[in-house]
Amino acid sequence: MKVSVTTRTRSYLLALAALALTACQGGEESAPAARSERAVQIVPHQVSFVTETTRVEAVGTARARTTATIYPETSGEVTKVNFDAGDRVETGEVLVQLEARAERLAVRQAEVALKDAQRLIDRYDRVSTPGVIAGNELDRAKAAYDAAEIELDIAQDALERRTVRAPFTGYVGLTDIDPGARITTDTVITRLDDRDVLYVDFPAPEQTFGRVETGDVISIEPFSEPDQHYQAEIVNIDSSIDTTTRAYTIRAAIVWGGDGAFLWAVDNGRAKRVSLTIVSREEGYVLVKAGLQEGDWIIEEGVQKVREGTPVETPGQTQSLAGPGGTRHAEGGPTAGLP
Repeated sequence: MKVSVTTRTRSYLLALAALALTACQGGEESAPAARSERAVQIVPHQVSFVTETTRVEAVGTARARTTATIYPETSGEVTKVNFDAGDRVETGEVLVQLEARAERLAVRQAEVALKDAQRLIDRYDRVSTPGVIAGNELDRAKAAYDAAEIELDIAQDALERRTVRAPFTGYVGLTDIDPGARITTDTVITRLDDRDVLYVDFPAPEQTFGRVETGDVISIEPFSEPDQHYQAEIVNIDSSIDTTTRAYTIRAAIVWGGDGAFLWAVDNGRAKRVSLTIVSREEGYVLVKAGLQEGDWIIEEGVQKVREGTPVETPGQTQSLAGPGGTRHAEGGPTAGLP
């Protein structure tokens, strides 16, 4: 990916002024001006500020926010594969099911043992005559119950390992696993990527060190789509400069859904994802085609923390972001200018 970074680090005085230097000669100080001294005629110029701007372009490497190669926790025969390449899966969703008849029987057996231990304790508790049940007998019964409870936990854990689940929400890749195949703990089932947010790492030259800050926004241009530009927020900056390349690494995060570019709008006080097409960019604004109307609210900062339907508000909010009638969205609406 091609990365464009514009740094604006400090403002400088832009002024036309005379610099008066008063030198002390022979240790004597200049005498104060006499009260009757006539004012000097000058041409004034008002001080203004300009910003030093440095533009840097670099080639970055993108990766998913979270990625994992999925392996089974135990060996066995595959009975069911519940995904196709490219599917979006949720956290905990079943990816692959292994044959588990023995494990289910072990769970049932442990449940029977636990119930039997509980019945013995209940029988001892119903005996009201003191001294009929020795204290050590009751202790052994309780120990047997505790042991049966542990055995049940072990059996349930072994049964759960026969099911391979998604560790996080993301998109699954290709798989060579089919029902009937026997796999081991070294068998790769698939790859899982959370690519709703991409991290882009890129080198920045030494002269920009200390002039780029987390939270700054940069422009990203994918090589696969040279006509598209996306905004990314800098989330991490390396703490040192490489002594060979005289550069340091910056990591930026770009919101990138599986269905292309989008933004977060505000609908009745909640975040709503709106797909868009970038039309053009001009003077810090982006012209997009999206389901938005003039006056609608969008989320400019804080997009990393929201999901569909997340309640949102602004610090010290005094008015509803939804407006009196709620935010409007028009299917295939007109283009809109966004900062």
